Amino acid sequence: MFWVLLLLPAWAAAGISCTRLCLAAVRAATVDTREVHGHDLTLYEAAFLSGGPARVADLTLVSMARQRRLLLAHTGWATVVDPRGRDDMERSVLGAIGPQGQSRIAPVRAATAAADSVRRLADRLVAAGLAVPDGARTTVAGAVRQVQAASAAVLALAVAALLLPAGSGGPVAAWFALPLVLTLSCLAIARIEVHPYTRWASPAGQRLLGTLARHSDASGDDRTYLTSVAVRGVRAIGEPDVRAALAHRDRGAGHGA
Repeated sequence: MFWVLLLLPAWAAAGISCTRLCLAAVRAATVDTREVHGHDLTLYEAAFLSGGPARVADLTLVSMARQRRLLLAHTGWATVVDPRGRDDMERSVLGAIGPQGQSRIAPVRAATAAADSVRRLADRLVAAGLAVPDGARTTVAGAVRQVQAASAAVLALAVAALLLPAGSGGPVAAWFALPLVLTLSCLAIARIEVHPYTRWASPAGQRLLGTLARHSDASGDDRTYLTSVAVRGVRAIGEPDVRAALAHRDRGAGHGA
């Protein structure tokens, strides 16, 4: 019966982790259940709700490049043409590029995504009920990781129990299968139900984005084009040179650029 001593921590790990995940999911689901009326998303707001701070930085770079105030080379460099920023986001980009007027795209994008202007944008969206607070996202993600660790722990304890001399395979496996099924079921439910709440947009924000996405088309006018980039990201960019520049940025970032 020594295997019972291993069953108790298995049940404790499964129960505690699944309870934490359920509570986190409930809190995330109730953060932004209110309806939002009369709010027209700006391009920066749509970009943040679709892809977070990095998408806002991408949109700003693409917008400035499209207006020929910033050159994005396919080699992964950004060069300033017009040093006057028209809003806080553009001024963040120009500040990140620096006084020399030229910089690699990767650090410019990273600095812009971390700028105060983007943080203020995020705060406004959270206050309006359109974005999920950062704490809610990280809490749910942490709870999911804890359930995953509990599943691994239950499996390891089950193997240890089966290897004990006094362990009898069938009953022992059946008892350990119960907490394992519990954790795996919670993960499966979280994959379906919790995943939407780990994105940047709240349910209300996602509804506004859905309305905006239906009217976005990269083949339209300038506003429609930038809306498509805000909602869909780099893959919506029509200019090959700009798309290559940002793709080069991704490869460079992956190698420490």
